[in-house]
This record gives sequence, C-alpha cells and structure tokens, in this order.
Amino acid sequence: MSRIALVGSGLASFTAYQTLRRGGLEPEEIAVFGTEADPAAQWRRRAAAIRQREMRSESDGHCLPTSFPGLAVRTALRRRSPAPLVASVLDRYHPTVDEFLAQVERLRARSGWDRSVRSARIERVRAAEGGFELDGHGVFRHVLLAPGHPGLNVPEKLRGDPRAVHAYEPHEYAPTVTVVGAGLAAATEWLNALAAGAEVVSVRRREPARRPLNVPREYFSRRGLSGFHRLGAEERAARLRTLLAPSYPPGRAFDEPLARAAHEGRFRVEDAVNGTRQVICATGFRRGFRHDPLLESLVAEHALETAGDWIVLAPDATVAALTDGTRTLALAGVPAQWAFPAADTLAGAKYVAHAFLRKVEACPTR
Repeated sequence: MSRIALVGSGLASFTAYQTLRRGGLEPEEIAVFGTEADPAAQWRRRAAAIRQREMRSESDGHCLPTSFPGLAVRTALRRRSPAPLVASVLDRYHPTVDEFLAQVERLRARSGWDRSVRSARIERVRAAEGGFELDGHGVFRHVLLAPGHPGLNVPEKLRGDPRAVHAYEPHEYAPTVTVVGAGLAAATEWLNALAAGAEVVSVRRREPARRPLNVPREYFSRRGLSGFHRLGAEERAARLRTLLAPSYPPGRAFDEPLARAAHEGRFRVEDAVNGTRQVICATGFRRGFRHDPLLESLVAEHALETAGDWIVLAPDATVAALTDGTRTLALAGVPAQWAFPAADTLAGAKYVAHAFLRKVEACPTR
C-alpha cells in the first residue's frame, strides 16, 4: 500500500519521483495524483507556444536525482565532442528543448512513473491520524504538494480585449504586435514577432534584470541559501519580490536582433498599450497561495503561518506545523520559493526532492 503521495503530476513531482525511486522505493509505494500522465505536458505546451528552443537552465537542467552527469556530459558523449563540456565550464551550455524532453521520456519509461500515476485532481489535504487524508483517496504518511503555477496572469485592463492573447497560449503574430512584460517569455516573444516580420512594441513597468538564471546564481548555493534562511519573515518576503522580478539572459542572442530592429524602426519601448493589432501578455502566472484553491484551503483549515504571497516553510520546504518524526507535508515547485527562491526550476525541484527523501528515510515507520 502506498504511504507516499505526490500531489501534482508535473516536472517538480516527476523529479521527486525519480529521487524517491533512486532512494529504493518501488512504484507501488508512491501514489502520484494528477490530471495528466505526461509529466512534461504543461511545460511542453508553454514552451511550444513561445517557440522556445533552448532551456534557460544549464547542464543540470534535467529531472535526474543527481546533478552529475548532466546533460552536457551526455551530449558530449553522443556528439563525440568536448564542446558541450567546455561551454558548461563557462556556464554557457544550455540544452535544447528537444534534448530535455527526450530525457524526460526516457526517465518516464524506465522509472515506472505510469504505474504510480492516479488520474485525480486533489482539492483538499487534511491532517489526520497517521498522516494526511487526500480527498477520500486514503491517508498518506508523507505528502509532497506540487500543484504548479496557479493559472496564467492577464492584466486586468486587457481581460476581454479581443486583441489579447497570453504568450503561453497558442498564437501566431499580427503585422503589429505589443508585448506586455519584460521577462524571458517577453524577450523571446520580441524575437519571435520580429522574425515573423512584425513591428513590435514592448510595454513594461520596469527595466528587466539581465542575468543567466531566473534568480542570481548565489541563491543556488548553500552559502547563499543560509543567508536567505536567516532573514525575518517581512525581509524574506521583500527579498523574494525583488529576486522574482522580470529578467532575461544577457548576450548577443537578444541584444543584436533587438538593436537591429530598433535601428530599422521595428522595435521600440512604450509606457502603455497602444493601437497595435495584437497584444501578447507575456506576464507569467498568478502569484501566491491565495490563487491556488488547494493551498488556500490548507492554510485556512490548519491556520498556517503566511507572509505576503507565501506559506512560511522550514528550510527543507516542509510545513513545520504539520511535520514531525512520523509524518511529512512538504511543498515543491513555485509554492516552495520560501525555502528555495528558484524552487520553480529543475535545480529547485531537486533541492526539495532530496529533502523530502531524507524525511521519508528518517521516519521509523516510513
């Protein structure tokens, strides 16, 4: 009988599953609740919508439980070339989307993932004797909640505008396009629309940060996280708001085509949406537990501590008030940013997964 439940069947849950399997658990011991068996289904659709070709992540941007050997090593072996390894050493290696998705398919086939998936949407998690009860599906001693992003964010002024489409929804490009937003999705859409021959207007509230990863590299290190975990609740919430501001990578891949288009009069920045024929909302996702019914009800029913948009978590991403030596409740993916600012990355998924496995292994009754 399963005593471990993963709620959500996306990439964060999939990474946790791979880590649990490497820790010696069998597929029958792990129940995965989700609406899609393909762990990359949501991500695949969004990447296709913005025509994404490369990952922002680096060599360790995969769902394997260990970072090494990463995708750079595997690509170098397959191509019989050291070039991916050299690029990785210089922090310039980025696997292609196709390479990443192929790796997901291989892991899915060999890990027994499909044997663990149960087609169900969990809407309520309640603390119970011996663990946590999940919507009538039973009581599980160790539960990892990985519900994903709580929906696409569309600015209120553009809701109902017939010109508007979200960047993560399927779309083509009109002759004149306004892109609202300033993160990686927005920057990718600038290039996509320009390549399609459009005249592009960028509307943004602030200038984006230019950095390779979605948060500064220091927050992927033990030292950086140690300082982050020492922050008080208000200061940590403020730090997260700063860290999660829009950004996209520096370099010629973006700068040169944008400079050329600006010189040609085909790209410019404006303060507000104008009269272009199409408006693309590259504004990401709704933010905060209040936009997720599962997390909102969890907080309300168990009077959990919160700060701003986040549920307050222990450094290992567990809900401290509901976790002890006999049971575990942890969050993964974007809801776990309180413990790991880049929790919605594959590196963040590994961080949470290993912490969750340690809790499972330390439990005397498992």
